[in-house]
Amino acid sequence: MSFRISYAPPADDTLAKMRDGDTFRDEMARTLGRAPYGHGSTAVKEEHDRREATVAGAIVLYYVSGSVLIVTVVRLVPLP
Repeated sequence: MSFRISYAPPADDTLAKMRDGDTFRDEMARTLGRAPYGHGSTAVKEEHDRREATVAGAIVLYYVSGSVLIVTVVRLVPLP
C-alpha cells in the first residue's frame, strides 16, 4: 500500500526553492509514502494523524488521511 504525497501551498513554495527538490520528493515517496506512521515520525500534540518527521535533511509536518491514502505536507523546513 502506498500513499499519495500532496503539498499544501506553503510547503509547495518551500519545495520549489529547494536545490534538491527532486531527491526530496523521491525520498518522501520511498519513506512516508510507504509508511506514514513510521520512519521515526512522531505524533504532534498527541494527534495520531498529525505527524512530524525528518526526511532527506528537512523537517516535515504532515497529516495522514488513511481513508483515502494521502499524506498532506503542510510545513517543510529544510535544515541548513
